[in-house]
Amino acid sequence: MSVIIAQEPPRQDAIIRLLDLSDAYAQSLYPAESNHLVDLSSLEKPSVSFFVARNDGAIVGCCALVEAGDGTAEIKRMFVDPKARGLRIGSGLMNALEAIAREKGLAAIRLETGIYQPEAIALYRKYGYRNIEPFGSYLPDPLSLFMEKQLG
Repeated sequence: MSVIIAQEPPRQDAIIRLLDLSDAYAQSLYPAESNHLVDLSSLEKPSVSFFVARNDGAIVGCCALVEAGDGTAEIKRMFVDPKARGLRIGSGLMNALEAIAREKGLAAIRLETGIYQPEAIALYRKYGYRNIEPFGSYLPDPLSLFMEKQLG
């Protein structure tokens, strides 16, 4: 097993498949108004760092760091193929996101995740993310958890 995480363009068939899997998963857990999914074209903007995880060359995970323009950024589209879970892909993606955020001199990373995703919440907590109030354009939602990590 050789996992490599690198910045790559999001417009690739295997990424689109992952995003579709992610959408279906989110839609199975939450009503439409509680899903805050960004589309492919949003992931291609210059303010986005998009990361791809490959295991022996095959795409098995992805995530995006979207700069807000105020010294913070938001994690979007963090997803690992169910077939690749347990390979620490999520941790590798988190390390890559945080490294680029520090490189860019960002003060904090924020995220919104759903309350029915205990694995994701556990990963974020392991990395030191703490609960915060809704940020940006998010409205309070009992199905959403908002988190932030200050970067030192």
